[in-house]
Amino acid sequence: MEGAAVSALRSVLHRVRAAAERSGRVSDHIRVVAVSKTKPVSLIRDVYDSGHRCFGENYVQELIDKAPQLPEDIEWHFVGHLQSNKVKSLLAAVPNLAMVQTVDNEKIANHLDRFVASIGRRPLNVLVQVNTSGEASKSGVEPSDCVELARHLKLSCPNLVFSGLMTIGMKDYTSTPENFKVLSNCRANVCSALGISEEQCELSMGMSGDFEQAIEMGSTSVRIGSTIFGPREYPKKQEH
Repeated sequence: MEGAAVSALRSVLHRVRAAAERSGRVSDHIRVVAVSKTKPVSLIRDVYDSGHRCFGENYVQELIDKAPQLPEDIEWHFVGHLQSNKVKSLLAAVPNLAMVQTVDNEKIANHLDRFVASIGRRPLNVLVQVNTSGEASKSGVEPSDCVELARHLKLSCPNLVFSGLMTIGMKDYTSTPENFKVLSNCRANVCSALGISEEQCELSMGMSGDFEQAIEMGSTSVRIGSTIFGPREYPKKQEH
C-alpha cells in the first residue's frame, strides 16, 4: 500500500501532464516542487522513495533541520522569504540547495553572491520574485523593477545564475490569470533587455489551487504543498 502523499503526488503529476498536453507543451519541461513545510522527514522520505527528487521549503530553520537527515541527491528549492542574516546558515547547511526562488532586492542578491563565493560551492540558481498582485503583504519587486534586478543578477553576481521569475498569486485565486499574465509580460521585458531567449527564463508560478491554469499560461515550475502532503501542521508558535 503506497502512502497518501505518494498517491497524491501521482495524481498531481497526471494533472501536470494533462495541463501540458492541453496547452501543446511537453510535461518533462515542467518542474514539480513538492513543498514540504511543517511536514516530517519521514513523509518526505516516502515521497522521495517513490522517485521524486525536487522538494521545497519556506523556512530556513526547517530546511537546515531536515536536509541533513535526507539523501544528498534531493534538489532543494527555497521558496520562502529569505532574510540576509539567514543566508550564511542556509548555504552552509544545505550543500544540495539547487535554487532560491525568492530574490527580491539587490542586498539579498549580493549576500548570496558573496557567500556562495566564500564557501566555494557551485554557482546558485536564483529567481527574481515579482509581486504581481500589488498586495502590501507580499514580498517581491514591483513588475516595473524586475528588469533592473535581473540585470544586476546577470551582470554583477558572478556566483549566481539568473534563471527566471517567480510569483505568488492571490490567496483566494481571484486574480490568478492577471497575476500570471503580469509575470509573463515581465519575462518578455527581461528577455528583451538582457538579450536572452524565453527558454532561458523560467516562470515559477502556480500552487495547489491554480497550478493547472499556471501551466496552461506558460509556467515551467509549480510549487505544490497541501495537495501532496495534506494541510499544514503549524505548531502554536511558528518560527520564521
